[in-house]
Amino acid sequence: MRHRSLLVVSIAVIGALTVSACGSRDDKKGGSDNAGSGTTVVIGVDAPLTGDLSALGLGIKNSVDLAVRNANTANEVPGVKFEIKALDDTAKPAPGQQNATQLVADKNVLGVVGPLNSSVAQSMQQIFNDANLVEVSPANTGVALSQGEKWASGTKVRPFKTYFRTATTDAVQGPFAARYLYNDAKKAKVFLIDDQKTYGAGLAATFKGEYTKLGGNIVGEEHVNPDDRDFSAIVTKVKSSGADAVYYGGEYPAAGPLSLQLKNAGVDIPLMGGDGVQSAEFIKLNPKSQGDLATAVGLSVEKLPSASKFISDYAAAGFKDPYETYGGYSYDSAWAIIQGVKAVVAANNGKLPGDARSKVVDAVQKVSFDGVTGKVSFDEFGDTTNKQLTVYKVQDGKWAVESSGTFTG
Repeated sequence: MRHRSLLVVSIAVIGALTVSACGSRDDKKGGSDNAGSGTTVVIGVDAPLTGDLSALGLGIKNSVDLAVRNANTANEVPGVKFEIKALDDTAKPAPGQQNATQLVADKNVLGVVGPLNSSVAQSMQQIFNDANLVEVSPANTGVALSQGEKWASGTKVRPFKTYFRTATTDAVQGPFAARYLYNDAKKAKVFLIDDQKTYGAGLAATFKGEYTKLGGNIVGEEHVNPDDRDFSAIVTKVKSSGADAVYYGGEYPAAGPLSLQLKNAGVDIPLMGGDGVQSAEFIKLNPKSQGDLATAVGLSVEKLPSASKFISDYAAAGFKDPYETYGGYSYDSAWAIIQGVKAVVAANNGKLPGDARSKVVDAVQKVSFDGVTGKVSFDEFGDTTNKQLTVYKVQDGKWAVESSGTFTG
């Protein structure tokens, strides 16, 4: 999901890998050691492990950990043992940039899953690209990350060959939400609010473009600070606007209180957001969230036959925190890196080559497998080829599937 600071990082080319102790886990290490394995490959994880968005971050970390456990148990890459190294970015760009530098400096790291936030990704991309270290995000939806700053005008240029994602972009998510609100929910007047961050502002912009094209009326627009929790002034504006829905570009820590304050003021209209809202934490923050809406990338994991083993394995692993919105996509992101390593090792007589990082980047570009979330592969921009999305509605204290589909422009 968020300003890019460029940092030149020089690193030694990866040679033979040695075992290192790293990773942050729950109560036990992931998987079982490969018999006779002499090479350790580390998969880095960058996510908010503390703070307001930690529910999502911990789900990301745990799901990568599960992928590593399963790869080790199945001896997915003969001669290679996988570990994770999880670092906390607190959902902020500066710590994310520091984490990227730390991961690059660890010669055992051959891939990174994360981050959650697009603004954090912006601070990391150049560092990983300079080091030929592959990065696969399960959650970033900011379009410019993969298609360049001029994507909206039709000029699409991939800025970094090392950047991939298993989540679809806001170029799809925003318009998908707009079509649902206008065509299906019959909401002709929307008050638009965003949190001014890369993810939230971008999502709101793509929503607005499609919604107005369909004939919808934006009856008011406001911007908030993501740390704000008192929305009384905006509630008054929404109430007087005649809006029959609010669209919020941002995340659940602010969206929950905003929706609650609207309902408390008698503004009985749904608030709709994107995947940054579709979390159980939103409902905890807003006991009056019945009828609120959110889109999320892909189809509901709980309804996918391909996810049944992931769900049962996650439960059996005993993680303290749920896999949350991005669990399946995090598992698939890690598995894409594992499959990349597998291809590189197989092509080099069962061993990692000296230029393993750059070769893993090339291998991840070519991966194609049936994952937790469906078919996993990447297009020429490093974006997922899976363009499916789901609209969820809060019903009886839970997010329930309202509709699903594939967006076509």
